[in-house]
Amino acid sequence: MAWDVLVFVGKSLFQRCLTIDQVCHELKLRNIDLSHSEVTYLGRKFIIYLALAHRQATPRIEQAMNRNGGYILHLDATHEGDAPVLMTGMDGLKQIVLGNVKIPSEHADHIVPFLEQLQNNYGNPIACVHDMGTGICKAVTQVFPGIRDFVCHFHFLRDAGKDLLEPSYGQLRKTLQKHAATTRLGEMIRDLLQRIEAQTVDAGQLKNAITEDPAVENMNLTSLVSIYSLCLWCLQGKKEGNGYGFPFDRPLLAFARRIVKLNKNLPIMQDQVSHVDRVGKRLFCKLNTLTNDLCGDPNFKRSVDDLEWRTILFDDLREKMRIADPSGRNGLNDEGSHKSMKSIRKAVRRFRSKLDKNARYKRDLLCQKLAKQIDKYDERLFADPIDIDTPSGKITIHPQRTNNLLEQFFRGLRRDHRRKTGDNSMRRVLHAMLADTPLIKNLKNPEYMHLLLNGKENLEGLFADLEINGYEATSSTSPTDRVLPGFRKLIKIDNLPEKIYLALEKCS
Repeated sequence: MAWDVLVFVGKSLFQRCLTIDQVCHELKLRNIDLSHSEVTYLGRKFIIYLALAHRQATPRIEQAMNRNGGYILHLDATHEGDAPVLMTGMDGLKQIVLGNVKIPSEHADHIVPFLEQLQNNYGNPIACVHDMGTGICKAVTQVFPGIRDFVCHFHFLRDAGKDLLEPSYGQLRKTLQKHAATTRLGEMIRDLLQRIEAQTVDAGQLKNAITEDPAVENMNLTSLVSIYSLCLWCLQGKKEGNGYGFPFDRPLLAFARRIVKLNKNLPIMQDQVSHVDRVGKRLFCKLNTLTNDLCGDPNFKRSVDDLEWRTILFDDLREKMRIADPSGRNGLNDEGSHKSMKSIRKAVRRFRSKLDKNARYKRDLLCQKLAKQIDKYDERLFADPIDIDTPSGKITIHPQRTNNLLEQFFRGLRRDHRRKTGDNSMRRVLHAMLADTPLIKNLKNPEYMHLLLNGKENLEGLFADLEINGYEATSSTSPTDRVLPGFRKLIKIDNLPEKIYLALEKCS
């Protein structure tokens, strides 16, 4: 085997995120002709050899982490549909992926063996950081009793916000769907677009009328452009947000706010349309009917009013926790401010006290649920600096407040898959993917590469030495990860044993 070809294929597929077609094309330019199946095989073999090299380097990685005072274990997982869960453990200090596993679900029974393997390889961590999943919390407590255990601030806020906002937000979503608000606005936009294009009119006339206040020569055309702009403006509300996702971003509420604002102003605008402009009058009336239908619906008004005060409360908690700030621009990569944990703890506890003192919050069930969540995770939210004894003296370690290290990796995995295939679903990829694929992230870490290569010049030399030394290149994927065609439907049948029994009975 040409090891340079193996490494080229592996890096092209997993680091450069090229498609198999693109890799084959680049190999042909180098006078190497490989089929799709051969490139796929080499890609999988690259991951297998990388996993073998990682296991060989495990003692060196452990020693390096111990010189640093230990490691902080960040745990996260990604899954979709009936695909297996891909779980990864990473050291938050050196930002090295330590281990990976594919498991049927995030049940504690499946997570415990993985944590025990990490414990066997690297010892007990200084602390653990993860989301609030029941399975992962139980597994961490069982395997690492007495170890500092923190929940990710972003996950905590996201779960708390969903509990607080989702009932009203879900009602708003249903009401908008009931009135087909987006569809009706879309129909108006398409109709207006045809009318405006037929008369070769652009937005310049309306823009000038807004900014410079000149005399309008053709009021009929201005009304068309105005209504077209208003419809687009309404729908633009659905694109508002800072990239955090719900409940941090509430695009449907922004959409609803614009509808309410438009409803208040439409009668005034409609009065300005000339009685001669029958088309403009009719279209303004149509838009007014749509906004009246929505604003006159008690469910719409109730859900919007409810969301208005709940979002203020939730955004106040975001501000107190100094993360996912409403005015922030870091989106899902937000690590939170570097304000001292002591001051953040005080601010959150003041917020918690307000939930008991304010009459509205005190009688609201969702607010009291939020209070219980804060009480439940209070000590696991606030990771004070940790003093650690190392061979070179005492050092202070600051645990990261979020699990963004792994969240970013999994988002990148999905983004790369979408870019290569145009498909948002990761279900098939998670079925086929080797569990150790996340080790690819380590190849960008210079310290890890030094530990991995251990004096070798490059990966080609390292992989060749693995084969010379007799390491067996076998897949780390469980045999249950691959299911033959047609069997997935069978294994979903609840009474399969009875069905098989009857089938065998007929045969006999």
